[in-house]
Amino acid sequence: MRQKGIKHAKQLAKGFQGSIVEERMVQAQLDILRRGKSAVDSFVTEMGAMLVESLLLMEREQIAGPDYFPSQAEYRKGGSQRGSVYLGQAKIPVHRARLHGPEGEIPSPIYQRLKDPSDFSEELLTKALHGLSERRYQDAIYEAAGSFGISKSSVSKRVVEATTNKLREFGERDLSKVDLIAIFIDTIHRGGQAYVVGLGVDKAGQKHNLGFWEGATENAEVCGEMFRDIERRKLAVHDEIVFVTDGGQGIIKFLKDRIGKRLIHVRCWLHKERNILRHLPKKYRREAKRLFRLAYDCTKYSDAKREFVGLIKWLRGINESAANSMTEGLDELLTLHKLGCPDGLRKRLSTTNPIESMFSMVRDCEMNIKRYRSSKMSQRWLATVLLHAEKAFRKKIKGHKEIESLLMRIRFNRGEIAMAAAA
Repeated sequence: MRQKGIKHAKQLAKGFQGSIVEERMVQAQLDILRRGKSAVDSFVTEMGAMLVESLLLMEREQIAGPDYFPSQAEYRKGGSQRGSVYLGQAKIPVHRARLHGPEGEIPSPIYQRLKDPSDFSEELLTKALHGLSERRYQDAIYEAAGSFGISKSSVSKRVVEATTNKLREFGERDLSKVDLIAIFIDTIHRGGQAYVVGLGVDKAGQKHNLGFWEGATENAEVCGEMFRDIERRKLAVHDEIVFVTDGGQGIIKFLKDRIGKRLIHVRCWLHKERNILRHLPKKYRREAKRLFRLAYDCTKYSDAKREFVGLIKWLRGINESAANSMTEGLDELLTLHKLGCPDGLRKRLSTTNPIESMFSMVRDCEMNIKRYRSSKMSQRWLATVLLHAEKAFRKKIKGHKEIESLLMRIRFNRGEIAMAAAA
C-alpha cells in the first residue's frame, strides 16, 4: 500500500504536466462548466497537492540522492504516508514521501512548514507558473523549489523538463492557424497593476485566449506590447477583425494607430449604459435604462440612431454630463448596426462580457489569496485561471452561423465607400 502511494507521488512529479495532468485538466474543465466556482476551487486544490508532493520528492532526492544512486548507504527510501498541508486557508490531503536514516525516520522540513497555515503556502500553486509572461520557464520551477530550500542542483531534471514544456506550450503557442473575426480587449486590475487581456473569436465561432500584458495603467503602450506578443506568435491581425472594447482611450488610441481608418471598433454597450446611469439621480435611472435598451435593441441603424438622439435630448434636460457621455462614442456603439450585423451575432459581439466572465473566475480564485506579494504572483494567478477558462469555453459562440454573413457585409460596405469616393 505504501509503495502504491509513493508510486502515485512519483507519477505526479514526473508528469506534472504530462498525460496525468492533461487528463485531470480536461476533467476539471468539464466540472467547471457544470459546477462553476466550486469546481475551480477543487482544481486549484488538486494542483496545489500535486505541487506539494513533487516538492517533497525533490526534497528527499536532495537529502538522499536519486532512487538508484543514494548519496549514503544508510539512507533507505520508504513508501508514502497520508498527511495534510495548508494551501492558503484550506487544509488539503497529500502523500508524504518517507525517508529513513541511521537514527530512524528523517522528518521533512518542507512538510513541517506547510503544516503551519500562517506560512507562505498561498503562493504554492502560483510558484509553478512564475515567469510565464517573461518566458523564464525553468526559472519558474527553480524558484518554486528554492522557496522551500531545495537547491537547483538537487531538483530533478525530469520534473523541470516536464513542467517547463507545459509552461512553454502555453506562453509560446503558435497562433498562425487562428483566423479571427473578433478580438475582445479589456483590462483587469490586480495588485496595483493593470493587465490588458485579449480574447479572440475565430471564423468558426470558437474562442481563443490570445494573451495578456502587464503595465502600471491601461494605456496604448501596454496594449501595443500585448499585440506585439500575439503577432510574434504569428496571429494575423487585419482590418476585417471586429475589435470590442469597454471604451478605454489608451486601447482605442492603439487600435486607431495600428489599423487606421479601416478600423472596425465596437464600444461595449453595457459599459456605456453604466457610465450614463452613474451620472443620474436614482429617480431617473430606471427610465434612462429603459430608453437606452429600447434604442439599442433596434435592428436597423437608422432606427437605433433616431432613438439614441431622442435619449440624448431627454438627458440634456436632466444632466448635461450624462448627455455628453451618451454622445461620446455613439457611432462606435452602433458599429454593428451600421454594418447590418445579424441580430444573433450582434448580441455576442456587442459587449466585453466574454472577457469579464473570465475575470469573474479570476476573482473567485482569489478567494484563496489573502494578499499579493508581488506583481509576478498576480501574473501567475491570472495566467493559471485564463488557461483553465479557455478549456471551459463553449465549442462555438451562439450566432456563429452568421459570421460569414457579417464578413460579406463588411466587404460590401467597403465596396460602397470605395465607389462613392470614386464618383
